[in-house]
Amino acid sequence: MTHGYATSLLRNPRGSQRVTLLELFYDLTYVAGLSLISMNLARRLTWVEALHALLPLMAIWWVWSITALVTDFYDPNRLPIQALIVGIMIGTVLLATTLPQAFGAQGMVFAITYVAIHVGRGVLLIILLRGSPAWKRAARFLFWFGVSAIPWLIGAFTHGTLARAVLWGVALLIEYVLAGLRYPTPWLGRHERDQYDRAQEHVGERYQQFMILALGELILVTVLGYNRAGLGALHTISFVASFAATISLWQIYVYRAGSLLRHLPKGRPGRILRWAPYTHFIMIAGIVAAAAGARLVILRPTGSMPTSWVAVLFGGSILFLIGRTTFEYEVFEHISWSRLAWLAVLIAVSPAMVLVSPLTANTIHAVILIGVAVSDAIRGRAHARREDGERRHATR
Repeated sequence: MTHGYATSLLRNPRGSQRVTLLELFYDLTYVAGLSLISMNLARRLTWVEALHALLPLMAIWWVWSITALVTDFYDPNRLPIQALIVGIMIGTVLLATTLPQAFGAQGMVFAITYVAIHVGRGVLLIILLRGSPAWKRAARFLFWFGVSAIPWLIGAFTHGTLARAVLWGVALLIEYVLAGLRYPTPWLGRHERDQYDRAQEHVGERYQQFMILALGELILVTVLGYNRAGLGALHTISFVASFAATISLWQIYVYRAGSLLRHLPKGRPGRILRWAPYTHFIMIAGIVAAAAGARLVILRPTGSMPTSWVAVLFGGSILFLIGRTTFEYEVFEHISWSRLAWLAVLIAVSPAMVLVSPLTANTIHAVILIGVAVSDAIRGRAHARREDGERRHATR
């Protein structure tokens, strides 16, 4: 490949930052994966199954996160990059298909597909970018995904589920840690900081869209549970409470940091966007857990409230608020004390939920999240009035 051709594959930082329709279509392939993880977790709610849900969730999230960076650095309107996205889509669908048996009979297919997505992407980009300085970026990714491929593939051929979980956990630890360190690679060094600084408006919009998709998964799982429950009166009340909680989570996310991710503070967008995959993963893990809990309380709104149900329903929202609070700190360098207060309330009331019915627990859970959203709205109006007053004062 010539240097000019390789350069033409790079996204023009002064060009359009709008997300393409192919990228939106690509995101849809994750709906099935997220929903299957939530429903499988609800079906077999144990600590072992929680681990079996967490590791595949980390894997499919990392595929999406790295692909989002790829389509920010390279032009998704170019045919080779579009072909790459389509190939990753096919792999993602196969990953979703094998999710229920990732720690069983389909483990080999799951691991080989995951490795093939990352390694195949790296090989293709190195070929396309040969002769261009940009090939070093692809080479760094390929090197470390080649390293993590070793425990992935060994785990795939391991029969014990515990050994497989340990090996895959090591592989994911390599991938997550090295990304935070900007992929320090022998003879190539690390990614330059300014490569992250360029990823702003486009990547910001991508994260917002995936969060909307994840919340849509919560709605899908609860709707399927509601339909299966038979649409009875108590099931309906529980469904309405879950839907109200979903709307509240959406409002909590989009308030300030969620809506302003595309317009980051000057001077440190790279650091913020390097942390975005981790903070957003915490929120998405919370949504997946909360979806499993919501499905359970919709299916059986009466009777006792098991501790495991409390753990996924309330624990999911706790994770979401922790991720959201950390994300806001990275963006604005301050913490919302009202959100921390509501987080403390959520944690404090959780142990007592085993004393009430699932319907009551679900309602209390929704009321607390509504309280967080309302507090954010009040704080947002006060902030807007303060900024308006400062602008008027400045113009005098």
